Amino acid sequence: MTQYRRLQYFGMLLLGSFMLSGCGQSTVSLAPLPQDAVILAFGDSLTYGSGASTEQSYPARLAELTGRTVINAGVPGELSSTGKERLAKILAETEVDLVILCHGGNDLLRKQSRSQLQANLQIMIDDIQNAGAQVVLVAVPALGLGLAPVPLYMDIASVNDVPVQKTILKEVLSAPALKSDHIHPNASGYDLLAKSLYQLLAESGALTPL
Repeated sequence: MTQYRRLQYFGMLLLGSFMLSGCGQSTVSLAPLPQDAVILAFGDSLTYGSGASTEQSYPARLAELTGRTVINAGVPGELSSTGKERLAKILAETEVDLVILCHGGNDLLRKQSRSQLQANLQIMIDDIQNAGAQVVLVAVPALGLGLAPVPLYMDIASVNDVPVQKTILKEVLSAPALKSDHIHPNASGYDLLAKSLYQLLAESGALTPL
């Protein structure tokens, strides 16, 4: 079996396992996204697509899957304290229907205050909702044994009643075949991230299931 076929087979197994694990779980409802909807993918290097080409980033793949405009607003190395200010400017200048918020990895890597990270994420969610857009949260795992998703993401999702993708980054970053380095996916990893987000949006009612 070639390396490409091994990656493809492994990716199919991982996605299938992920989809089965999500069956039967309650999902927060979202309003359906019209065909001309604009999705803002906001975050750091995981959103930007570090470790793959621009066309292989998760926002680019999600645009292909959804048929909607997906803006890649990822900035590598950004902390949440800077991100909240940048997001406010984007929301003031761009009309968007939904924001996928995947932020905080650099705060965790640099051992910044988790309570401050949670506060910054809350400000971002408030700004998104005040702008009239819906929000989906992606939980970021902390580096270490097991790459467990940091609980503050689930806490924020619960408090704000927004959908959260809890495990896909943990699954991808736990699989060497899906990583370009120890903190970034490769093209196959970003593809799985995009597909998992499509699934979450479909389960929430925002999109039609594939």
